[in-house]
This record gives sequence, structure tokens and C-alpha cells, in this order.
Amino acid sequence: MEHKGFTLWFTGLACSGKTVLADALAEDFKKRGMKVEQLDGDIVRKSLTSDLGFTQEDRNENIKRVTFVAKLLTRNGVAVLASFISPYNEIRAYSKTEIGDYILVYVKCPLEVCEKRDVKGMYAKARSGEINNFTGIDHPFEEPNDADIIVETDKQTIEESKQIIVDALEMMGYLP
Repeated sequence: MEHKGFTLWFTGLACSGKTVLADALAEDFKKRGMKVEQLDGDIVRKSLTSDLGFTQEDRNENIKRVTFVAKLLTRNGVAVLASFISPYNEIRAYSKTEIGDYILVYVKCPLEVCEKRDVKGMYAKARSGEINNFTGIDHPFEEPNDADIIVETDKQTIEESKQIIVDALEMMGYLP
């Protein structure tokens, strides 16, 4: 059976659980016989957008390129799991308009919990001034004003958050 393509766009602070959730959902979707692709901020920045920095202009260009790829995959029946901090409402709205079948998932998690989960020490480096323009420390994160799904990873297990997303996608008609 052919599945309708869609992009599940995860937004949230670094270490909020975007990639962990996307990984869990990718497994679930594959078991359902769906075509799945993951677009992850860390991986995309090493390849597709390695020329970009972290100014607002560069962040927006990063998301525009990812949006282009997600749009192509979506229209070809792929379930795209895009995990990007994507800190601005304006660029998320651009992605939604461009892609069409776009579901915004806000992976909500307090800054202090994200900092505790940070195994790479990025937040500590940002606080010490070693890293500049770090979202949540010296760069803003605009909470989504139009999230389709909100999960709170400080209050829910990965399995609970995943189930909230699966239930919502089933109700929206994206999952069989």
C-alpha cells in the first residue's frame, strides 16, 4: 500500500529529545512498511550546509535547504523526520508553506533539563563564551505559536512522547 508522504518537523532546544524521538518513530514507521528518511541538524550541517555558520541569516538558509529536500521527499511518498532547533517562527512557517504536508512537533523541555542531558558539553561551552550564538544561552529560541503536536520530554518517557505523536498522526490520517 502506498503511503502519503509528510514531514514531521521537530523543533526544540539542543538536547530536548528531537533526534531520540525521530529515531524511535523511524523504527515504528519502517515496521508499518513506510518509506522513511531522517534529516538531522548535526548530520545535515556536516554535508548539505557545511558552508553555513549560526547567524540568523545562516540558520534561515540552513532551514531553507533542508525544506527543499524535505519537500522533494514528501511529494514522493516518504515520511520525513526533520530534527532541527529551527528557533524562529518565521522560518518554520516558511517550511510549512513550502512542504505542505508538514506537522510541527514542539519538543518542549526546560533549559536546565537540556543542560543536564548535554553529554557533549555544548551548553557549558556556550556559558563560558567558548561557543557563541548558542540557542537558549546567547541566541533566542521562539516557542512555536502554531505547533501541531507538543510533547514534554521532561515529564514523559520517550515511549509516551512517541505514542502522543503516533496517535495524533493517526487522527490526522497520515498513519494507517
